[in-house]
Order: sequence, then C-alpha cells, then structure tokens
Amino acid sequence: MAETLWTSEAADVATGGVSDAPWSANGVSIDSRSLGKGDLFVALKDVRDGHEFVATAFETGACAALVERRPDGVGDDKPLLIVPDVLEALEHLGAEARARTNAKIVGVTGSVGKTGVKEMLRACLSPSGATHAPEKSFNNHWGVPLTLARMPAATKYAAIEMGMNHRDEIAPLSRLTRPDAAIITTIAPVHMAAFGSETDIAYAKSEILQGLQPGGAAILNRDIPHFARLRDVARTRGQKVISFGAADDADVRLTNVRVVDRSTVVKASLHGRELMFKIGAPGRHLAMNALSALAAVDAIGADLGRATLALSTWTTPEGRGSRWRVALGAGGTDGHVELIDESYNANPTSARAALEVLGAAPAIDGVGRITKGRRIAFLGDMLELGPEEHAMHAAIAEADELAEIDQIHSCGSLMKSLHDALPMAKRGEWFENSTELAAHARRALDAGDVAMVKGSLGSRMAVVVEAIRKIGAAERIDVTEGAD
Repeated sequence: MAETLWTSEAADVATGGVSDAPWSANGVSIDSRSLGKGDLFVALKDVRDGHEFVATAFETGACAALVERRPDGVGDDKPLLIVPDVLEALEHLGAEARARTNAKIVGVTGSVGKTGVKEMLRACLSPSGATHAPEKSFNNHWGVPLTLARMPAATKYAAIEMGMNHRDEIAPLSRLTRPDAAIITTIAPVHMAAFGSETDIAYAKSEILQGLQPGGAAILNRDIPHFARLRDVARTRGQKVISFGAADDADVRLTNVRVVDRSTVVKASLHGRELMFKIGAPGRHLAMNALSALAAVDAIGADLGRATLALSTWTTPEGRGSRWRVALGAGGTDGHVELIDESYNANPTSARAALEVLGAAPAIDGVGRITKGRRIAFLGDMLELGPEEHAMHAAIAEADELAEIDQIHSCGSLMKSLHDALPMAKRGEWFENSTELAAHARRALDAGDVAMVKGSLGSRMAVVVEAIRKIGAAERIDVTEGAD
C-alpha cells in the first residue's frame, strides 16, 4: 500500500484552504493524463486552465483536487480543497513539505548541465538513503514547488533543479527549497535575449545562494571567468565555498579524463583525497558535472565511495545524450546506424560538448554503401542568444570539436550562418525547418554511421530523432554495455 503523502487536514493547514470532505493522497499531479490513482490533482492555470480537467482527473483516479472553485461537471461527492490561488497553495504545500523533513537538499542551477547533475545526484545519493528528485526538468515557478510537495517526509536526501529565463526567478525558488548545498554548474551565453551580458547571467544564477541554509556550501566552477564574482557573492553571505574544475587550486580537481566510446574514466582529487571512477556515458563535460555532484555528496555527509561506484552505471537523461541502435532492413540485415539524441536543448557550450562526444563515437567502415562509416551531425537553431546569435552559430565552424565530424546537416535561419561558414568538405544540406530536415535524414545516413541530433527545444529537433528512429527497429543502447 502506498504511503500517505498528504491528508486533507495537513493540506488545509499548509495552504490555508478548506477541504469540503476528508481525503488522503499518496501523490501530487498537475496532469490528468499521467495522474496516478490516489493523487491530489492540482488545477494550475497555464496554457489551459487546470479546472477544465478536474472531472477527467477524478475519472482517472484522483482522490481530491486543489482548486479555486468547483468546476462544471464535478459532483458534490468529489472532494475539493478550495483555495484563493492554486499556484500559491502549491507553493505553501512545497514549503510545508520542506519544513517537515530532515532531508539534506542539494540545489542545482547553471547555464548548462542542470538536469544531468540532478540525475547524477539522484544516482550518487540513493545508495546512502531515500532520495527524492523530479523525474523531469521541473525547474520553474511551478516545477520546484511541485517537486517539494511530492517529497515524502522520510526523505533523507534530495536534488532540486532550478532554472530561469530572467532575473529574480531563482531567488524565490531557492528560498522555498532552502538547500544545504548549492551547485552552479557553469555560466554560458544562454537566454542572452533577456540579459545584457554573461555577467548579468552570473548574478542571476547566484540567486540560488539566497536560500542556502546557514553553514551551507556554495559549489562553484573554478574554471570559468565568473568564479571570483560568484565566490564573492557567497562569501558576502557567509557561505562556505567549494570549487571544482581543472584549475590547480580547485578544491575538487580534475587531474585526468579519458573519454571512450561509451564511458568516461576520471581521475580527480577531492580536498586532497585521490579519486578514480568511471561514468557510464561519454563526455568530458560529464566529468566536470560529476565533480560538482561529488563535491555536494561530500558536503552534505553522504557516502562518497558509494557515490563514485553509482556513477559507473549512470546514464544520460532522454534527449541529453541517450543512444539508440537503429536497424536498416528487416532484422538489421542491411546494418545499423547509431543515434545520439541531444535534442532537448542547445547553446554554444553544450553544442560543442555534444560534437566532442560524436567525434569520439566509433563509426564502422565497410558495412554500408559508402565504404567509410561517418559521424554526422543534424543541428537546429540555438535560441535566445541575443544580438550576436548569428555570429555564435557561425563560430561553431571554427570549433576544434569539428575535427572528427564528417558532415553537418542543419535547419533554421540561425543555423544558416553555420552552414555558410562550414568548409565545403563538412557542409551537408540546410533546410528551413526540422520537418524538412527530418524528411532528409534517412537519405543522409548509411550503415556504420553515427548520427547526433542537437538543437534548442523550440527548434523541434525531436522530430528529426523520431525520423531516424523510424528508419527501422530502434533499440536504446545501454552505454555501460561493453565499456572499458
């Protein structure tokens, strides 16, 4: 039997609302399509008003609904918790969930790598005790309180991701979460349309320190130009600073990294203690993410040895490096194509990291129509980069990470700048949008090729991923399989 997460009495006290009948919930949901039996349905207002879906939520199995009024079509026999404002009530539930637990919480933000680090923390902390983290990137004004509201009182550790598009968005999330350690993964030119400079982004990310518990640890990237600025913000607040990176004076220092096809082997030192571990996915950027996660594990007193072992079986989240083997012909009689799905989001920093991973992936020669197996990138626009967006796209043509890439196909008005800047030997085809690029993808690939798809979420590169996966039977690859 599922553990009770909320009772009507506790929720009434937390929210200041009134339940019109007793109820108890073992979960909290904002989506009637994925709601579990016994969940409290929260009728948030977003693109659609959640009150429109309350009746459906009850049909799906909701035990009660958090609403501002009784919606049409919902009978008097359906329990409702009625509040003045649903979002504020959800925030109050999150605050109460945080207050009633003794969990050590790690907050994570940064321009790149938030979700990956959050998932690493889930893996690293779970061997030490009951660990809570959102299943998706619930990192905004409703995602963070929802994640907290779902946290069981018996939770020992938690990892909470916090994102932003503008200033003053992370601060309230951090104050609600009250983390014991806060990671800022890196600062990069993301959401530049809303910021004047990277310095402005750095200060916006530093808002995560506003909610850090007294004596908490600010875990900062020593290798970035903004480190001193972030360090000073933390010190002004009387917080402990722990640095990570390849710099000689980093507290958690990367000493060696070796990226192979399906794993990353890392040597590091943590406050002088030598570490050697393997990550179950390839990428130098993953080594840096792992250092920040391990710094947090150590800072909150979890088992560091178990954490490093857990990284060996950690895999990248969907759309952020997951791999697929796609059969060509019935049963793969015509060979296979390997697909690296990086379609969830993109900026210049993460694009270069993805290209480095593609460059390290072994293509197979002599198995297709074309004698040589190729590494082929399908790239979509990187959005919200501000006035220099075309130049930032074109600059990728000069990136060292392109050395091992055979061909780049692209789509979108911004990627046209990269297309035009590429050397002819690597220049594939350019299309207006991802739908047209998806239609071309099958013709662009041959047995033995490795394909990587990358672009901002708004570029809709997931349709290219699906087009490649539908070439033939697609099977997700366990990246730890065969890794050395």
